[in-house]
Amino acid sequence: MNRSRLALVAALTLSAVLLAGGCGDPGDLRSAGPTPTADGPTHLWPKLPPPSAPAEDYGVIESVPVKGVDVPDGDLRKVDPVTVARTDFDTNPGLYSRSDDIYKQTLAKLRTCGHGSDDCPVLKAYYRDLTGDGKDDLIVGIRLVKGHDENLDIRAYALEKRQLTQIMETGDAVLGVELAGHDVIIRAVSSQPGYEYRTVWSWDSHQKTMLPTSDEIVRSANAPSTKRPKKPMQKPTSKPTEAPTQNPAPTPSPSDSA
Repeated sequence: MNRSRLALVAALTLSAVLLAGGCGDPGDLRSAGPTPTADGPTHLWPKLPPPSAPAEDYGVIESVPVKGVDVPDGDLRKVDPVTVARTDFDTNPGLYSRSDDIYKQTLAKLRTCGHGSDDCPVLKAYYRDLTGDGKDDLIVGIRLVKGHDENLDIRAYALEKRQLTQIMETGDAVLGVELAGHDVIIRAVSSQPGYEYRTVWSWDSHQKTMLPTSDEIVRSANAPSTKRPKKPMQKPTSKPTEAPTQNPAPTPSPSDSA
């Protein structure tokens, strides 16, 4: 390389160093601009008197003993889910009235399960510890007969002092059911096209039953595009013939997922 080319390379190198140094960040603190003023919560009607009675909610939800079903070794996995669903549905109509055709027709189908019928309304059973006692509880779904929006009746069971006990019951036009931790999340059709209800059911250690702890309406790609009837309020479950035990034992494990 000749001397003139070496001089040119040296000059370009020096210029690059100077430019890099001029463009570098000196490390000084710089202002990010004025900080916006934080708006505190605005309390509306601060002098509003407290209500004298509670608002209507999902109704009286309580645990219900399921009589006549033995649980071998205290393991709910050893109990036939169809037997549990049939026995409970027969003795505890829950959301329905015994005079309703939908109830009578569904019960008639439940009674034919396992007797040559291939149209049993009981879906695959799932198991998950819902109560937090370290033992699996039982979750079953019962398809109601067609003509009633094809609703799904969902019930969950725990073992309470060796007594099989229903700890959850709800029914709706279900889009999907999920289990997250100890919670059961139910996605159901909304009365507004393109939306769905998402209700989270969680164990309440005080009432010893699953309660709806969160209920929201969100956009849904799977919800029907036509308007559906408004979601009904949760009806109270039928009261058991005997008072529920005070201390019952307690949306499947990955190996149980379909």
